[in-house]
Amino acid sequence: MVARILSIGTAVPPTVLAQGEVRDFFAAQPGVDRLTARLIGAAFDAAAIERRHTVLREFGQLREGQQTDAAPAAPGGGFIDRQGALRVPSTGERNAAYTALVPDLYAEAAREALAGGGVAASDITHVVTVSCTGFFAPGPDYRLVRDLGMAASVERYHLGFIGCAAGIPALRAAARICAADPDAVVLVACAELCSLHIRASDDPQQIVAASVFADGAAAAVVTARDDLARRVASAVLELDRFATTLTSEGETDMVWTIGDEGFEMTLSAEVPRIIGREIQEAVGGFLGEDRPATWAVHPGGRSVLDRVESGLGLPGTALETSRAVLRDFGNMSSATILFILQRVLGGGLADGERVAALAFGPGLTVEAALLTARTGELP
Repeated sequence: MVARILSIGTAVPPTVLAQGEVRDFFAAQPGVDRLTARLIGAAFDAAAIERRHTVLREFGQLREGQQTDAAPAAPGGGFIDRQGALRVPSTGERNAAYTALVPDLYAEAAREALAGGGVAASDITHVVTVSCTGFFAPGPDYRLVRDLGMAASVERYHLGFIGCAAGIPALRAAARICAADPDAVVLVACAELCSLHIRASDDPQQIVAASVFADGAAAAVVTARDDLARRVASAVLELDRFATTLTSEGETDMVWTIGDEGFEMTLSAEVPRIIGREIQEAVGGFLGEDRPATWAVHPGGRSVLDRVESGLGLPGTALETSRAVLRDFGNMSSATILFILQRVLGGGLADGERVAALAFGPGLTVEAALLTARTGELP
């Protein structure tokens, strides 16, 4: 029996950020000199992003020309003062907003995934949640069981602080669970509120982070049960095999740490270069003789996709879906790979078509998965 992704659901907050408007907002922050303004403009304009979503409702208010209240009266508020300057909330304030706001996004994505797979909440036997942008306990795994009305006996696991690559290890964990228990039905759910850790800075790495990261959630139903797979009218994705590779360098080039004023992302200009130099060695052995026609690559940024494309010698159209998700949603950390796979699932895959998925995390870590589309009737 093989574990399959039956369906994927996604969710984003209602506030939309137009990339140009956010660029201008950061360039207008107090203390921004001419050089920093140029760096901001270059980073935002080169990101290949048109829009992103955020739980910070104040950005929507700024677009409408409304004044904001400096007091954090509600979750997602109090990040911008009355003069239009970004405040510097404490880590505790940011995490309190995460605790209040992330459960609904998890639940929305999970409900869509369950509905798409024709699976009831009562069918779920295991929950694997993922996040690196906040912490609380009882955590999102507990909240999903409670909020969706699952059985109290559901086994729960949480993958925390693994970064952008964590969506693939979550799918791997689900596949391992299904291999050990053929009756398992696993709900994988990723949710990230990256914008809660946004900050004004003249540090080029912080500017790059502000230009690409966004908020979103995604969930997938994974099972080896043939009876459930037969209910799905569209394609399913078999989870064939996985691989993890550490690059020979890059331990200090992509780093995610906790500071007194939020979580701090280090994202150096070396990251795309390292990926470009090492991607062939990291992925070539894993793929072997397989030559996937479809690719789902985590868009850490436009330059990361460019380096993967050139490093693997892919045709110019191979990463169109990854580029489209980056354009429409930005980098939502761990949830992004599921957004891409959702579009792949709905894109008219042929039966037996191979799909390669790649994601990159701190370390540098390269996570890979090989999947096979099944569109015909299962035996």
